[in-house]
Amino acid sequence: MGTGKQEGDTKTITFTIKITMSYTDRHIVETYSGLFEGLSTLSKIELIESLSKSLKNEKTTKDSKFYKSFGAFSSEKSAEEIIADIKSSRKFRNKEINF
Repeated sequence: MGTGKQEGDTKTITFTIKITMSYTDRHIVETYSGLFEGLSTLSKIELIESLSKSLKNEKTTKDSKFYKSFGAFSSEKSAEEIIADIKSSRKFRNKEINF
């Protein structure tokens, strides 16, 4: 997956990753890449760090939002009363369908 080459005090590492993106995603990435060309090296490094942090936080955020949704509905009524309310609020109509 990765190859490395030692050059004096620096080491160069090259990775090849194949990612399948939609046309829209690819277009967005290419558009932003054009904007990044004018940034300084330091700004690009800051951007890479920020993107890396967002990738690390993405999974914990999804899990957190999922678990926070538990107990979101609160009511003084019992489950049986809520079910009865839902069933009683249903409205049916008889409509003749001709084929």
